[in-house]
Amino acid sequence: MARLLGVDLPRNKVMRVALRSLYGVGPKVAVDVLAKAGIDPLKSSNDITEEEVQLIRSCLEAYSVEGDLRREVGLNIKRLKDLGCYRGIRHRKGLPVRGQRTHTNARTRKGPAVAIAGKKSIKAMK
Repeated sequence: MARLLGVDLPRNKVMRVALRSLYGVGPKVAVDVLAKAGIDPLKSSNDITEEEVQLIRSCLEAYSVEGDLRREVGLNIKRLKDLGCYRGIRHRKGLPVRGQRTHTNARTRKGPAVAIAGKKSIKAMK
């Protein structure tokens, strides 16, 4: 099993798909890296040699991926929170940041719905 940047590549996958298991590597970057390294994108991740892994590793240095990218994104979010700007406040509160509605939906960001005890409709009380 090949390891790149501290991540095990999945077995029995085509290399252009297996590279996407790295944080920050999508379809375009995966194909570009394999083209620069001179590796067939349809080659299985089981059949890759150590020399080819080294080539891929050297080509990935041109991109911000895995730990560096996670750190950069985290620092950007922390900067917004410290500034106290609108987006930072939304991050702090755990609400959607990019203008999505919150009256309904937004459950992924807000977490599971919590029932409010004792809240009944006024019609039910009459």
